[in-house]
Amino acid sequence: MSLATRTDTAAPARHVADSHDVIRVHGARENNLKDVSVEIPKRRLTVFTGVSGSGKSSLVFATIAAESQRMINETYSAFVQGFMPTLARPDVDVLDGLTTAIIVDQERMGSNPRSTVGTATDANAMLRILFSRLGQPHIGSPNAYSFNVPSVKASGAITIERGPGKTRTEKATFTRLGGMCPRCEGMGAVTDFNLSALYDDSKSLNEGALTIPGYSMDGWYGRIFRGCGYFDPDKPIRTYTTKELHDLLHREPTKIKVEGINLTYAGLIPSIQKSFLSKDVDAMQPHIRAFVDRAVTFTTCPECGGTRLSEAARSSKINGINIADACAMQISDLAEWVRGLNEPSVAPLLASLQHTLDSFVEIGLGYLSLDRPSGTLSGGEAQRTKMIRHLGSSLTDVTYVFDEPTIGLHPHDIQRMNGLLQQLRDKGNTVLIVEHKPETIAIADHVVDLGPGAGTAGGTVCFEGTVEGLRTSGTLTGRHLDDRARLKTSVRTPTGTLEVRRASTHNLRDVDVDIPLGVLVVVTGVAGSGKSSLIHGSVSGRDGVVSIDQGAIRGSRRSNPATYTGLLDPIRKAFAKANGVKPALFSSNSEGACPACNGAGVIYTDLGMMAGVASTCEECEGKRFQAEVLGYTVGGKDISEVLAMPVTEAADFFGSGDARTPAAHKILTHLADVGLGYLSLGQPLTTLSGGERQRLKLATHMGEKGGVYVLDEPTTGLHLADVDQLLGLLDRLVDAGKSVIVIEHHQAVMAHADWIIDLGPGAGHDGGRIVFEGTPADLVAGRSTLTGEHLAAYVAR
Repeated sequence: MSLATRTDTAAPARHVADSHDVIRVHGARENNLKDVSVEIPKRRLTVFTGVSGSGKSSLVFATIAAESQRMINETYSAFVQGFMPTLARPDVDVLDGLTTAIIVDQERMGSNPRSTVGTATDANAMLRILFSRLGQPHIGSPNAYSFNVPSVKASGAITIERGPGKTRTEKATFTRLGGMCPRCEGMGAVTDFNLSALYDDSKSLNEGALTIPGYSMDGWYGRIFRGCGYFDPDKPIRTYTTKELHDLLHREPTKIKVEGINLTYAGLIPSIQKSFLSKDVDAMQPHIRAFVDRAVTFTTCPECGGTRLSEAARSSKINGINIADACAMQISDLAEWVRGLNEPSVAPLLASLQHTLDSFVEIGLGYLSLDRPSGTLSGGEAQRTKMIRHLGSSLTDVTYVFDEPTIGLHPHDIQRMNGLLQQLRDKGNTVLIVEHKPETIAIADHVVDLGPGAGTAGGTVCFEGTVEGLRTSGTLTGRHLDDRARLKTSVRTPTGTLEVRRASTHNLRDVDVDIPLGVLVVVTGVAGSGKSSLIHGSVSGRDGVVSIDQGAIRGSRRSNPATYTGLLDPIRKAFAKANGVKPALFSSNSEGACPACNGAGVIYTDLGMMAGVASTCEECEGKRFQAEVLGYTVGGKDISEVLAMPVTEAADFFGSGDARTPAAHKILTHLADVGLGYLSLGQPLTTLSGGERQRLKLATHMGEKGGVYVLDEPTTGLHLADVDQLLGLLDRLVDAGKSVIVIEHHQAVMAHADWIIDLGPGAGHDGGRIVFEGTPADLVAGRSTLTGEHLAAYVAR
């Protein structure tokens, strides 16, 4: 009896399956990590902190998330893996306790001009089904409401088999009704070409008449144009007949044979539309963008009014609303409209659509519309849009990985985001966040602080534990966690004003504002209040304005800070002049490249569906250059040694002595000014963090001639300790006579401003108005706006 009692009251033994409650990383060496070992608790919210470039992303994304995705891919058959991207195993000794990782990063949502918020989130697909079931008049299947599906008609003979050896030919007609506007082909805009920007009609093709980037007569285009036979390449274009000019400009793709080789000839305009205009304008290389801006005029399609949809698709309505009207609504309004539809026959569809639209509102994106091109979303908006499909998900024990989810969020919106992150954790998921904002660090269950510095000075774990432990740890993050800015005691006096009148881009309501010049102006307001619409829509395009946006830096593993900033050009010239040889020898992408690895420094071996292997080139030992090129020196150093230098060392090297090169020194000074003094000149761009890329972009624009600088959230990716350095840089720009306009949510930048323009009071159609203009001190004293309340709380603590 007593034995039974003891058995009942004894604590049950812990099941072995419950012992796997940590993700264990041992010996991580990815990028700049130095044998990092950490234990991350599962089903908790862990925040990774540290200065930009300290190794946070290398640990979270390049090690933990990458290995999780690689192992999931390996569960598929070799046949399926052949169609999937191959992922190399991260450089780490042990990774235990991994769960399925879902990555929600800052990457823009793609630059396909046909992609909209609705198509990217499946909301459009559900709306199309809804209209195909309830729309009056009924016009067809969901494809009839899609601006990406053209209407097709075909007729001809078909052969029908009637038993062995018996066939009968019948005439058949096939039709498919699509929703694409036939005039603009679903793009919403039509293009008009300025022919004088395509060619110089006083010259012949062989004399270089074409002024289109990449259309040289020395390459394949020259071969095609000379051999097509449609016109004489030695004849000036202004003397072409009507037919010859039509063939040059408008001929549809036609198969031709030139010198025994099968080629395709197409007129200039179809070629430009396919190669240039099929991409989002913002995703183009600068010289291509300049050509398109010069040669092509985009105007709203007169047939569909910019809705992208055919007349039939627009004629079908539900309660007086067609699908174009629904997609143009603010999502919060569309959610209310859908809530008012009561149709039992499509109840499951309405419930799913309602959940998706409510998720937009819950995550703070209710001000968007479904027809908004996805390429126009900011990094923060894109990241939150990707989050939508995970809200309300029934999955548990999943690892969610976020890269600075508070980017682009006003302090008012950060509280809502924190709640969503905690919801994901409370459902039993592991949440890993790379973050700099103290408001989000404060909600962490566990903190991992990397550092102590950036680049080669980082890559080690400085602290692991609770937020309170971080505060008293003495690390750089711990010391700055409770930093509070002070309001300026005196502000600069403007030297003039930049007038904006009746600005109406997106949600702006005929805004009139005078932006002071010669001072530091901060434009703020909740996400979606109209800040970017005001500045990028009415200021950025003006003469003398240098605009630095959040657009991602594009570059391959062959690109590095030296090539991106133009620094390599003066360096190559300095080497060429000092040694009496050609500058091309000092480029690893040109004549000086090691022939064994083609200047990559490593040799990649493709192993089919398995991860490829990259091994250091034995001939050049990873230096990328031929041995004879490495024999040429400047100031006692060869080109590979120069590219291995950090920025600060290179600035000293090219600033004086035998290697003195003023053009190179100037660019290096700009890089040091934005806090990138630790970067190696030859470090691949693909290994830079988001904050480093943003500052690299800022450094390249600092040398441009312009009186007004526009910066879009320059604190993105910056550690608390780096914000002071950024403010010092902004002060130096203003003191040098520049006008600086900053779109920003960071309270330290607001407190440092000479003048604040606050938009709101809300987002979407609840915003678009100026709710405050004046000094930070007046904003805090009045506390009349959301920004004023949060700034007052920030500086008063």
